[in-house]
Amino acid sequence: MVNMNEVVEALRKIEEKYKLFQQQQFTFIRALERTREEAHDLIRPVSSIVQVQCYKDHHCYNSTDRRILNMFISICNELRCLCQRMETVHPGDSVTNGLLEKCKVLLNDSNDLSALRATYPHPVVNYLSLEEARHRYGGVVSILPIVIDNMKEWVTYSKRHLLPNVSGAHAVAKEETPPSKRAPAGPSAARTSNSNKNTVQLQDRQCQMCKYEDPRLGKKAPWRPPGKHPY
Repeated sequence: MVNMNEVVEALRKIEEKYKLFQQQQFTFIRALERTREEAHDLIRPVSSIVQVQCYKDHHCYNSTDRRILNMFISICNELRCLCQRMETVHPGDSVTNGLLEKCKVLLNDSNDLSALRATYPHPVVNYLSLEEARHRYGGVVSILPIVIDNMKEWVTYSKRHLLPNVSGAHAVAKEETPPSKRAPAGPSAARTSNSNKNTVQLQDRQCQMCKYEDPRLGKKAPWRPPGKHPY
């Protein structure tokens, strides 16, 4: 069972990796251009993840191109795995399940990305020339930021609307502690202390009573011989 903290940490690492990839978008586009040329596939747009995989495996002869294409495919695979892990955090509702379903469709190897476009605040499409953005690479550069945004929205919504119920259940479970294992209550402990104190005071009084001597016994009359004596 995956918990939310693990999901958040995994998403954070993927996002950091994506930021490095985004800084190299020009290198990514040049790698696609060269491999498409090698594949004699310059007409159709780059419209799926499996298409990029095919370029890398069969038409890539440059180490720099191979590295950046590998980086794209690796991020897609990590997002796909994280999507599966998210499904085990909680059952979800229509909102979270819809977000995950959208991510799974987008990350499908053969899904058509040609019409996909990332919008503000993501500038990835704006970095492309007009022809590139309109036809060739707009979809393939948009998939990663769109999927990451959907996953971040899933995390935010889950924390706000679903996870508090789980926390409440844990709180109730903690309150249901068996009476035999509970510590003595404060008032009960105080009554026990007062009872012990009263017992000690009573014992002191008894001791004092035992030591008490009648003052009349301390003054004995002088001895007198038998006979009548005047008062």
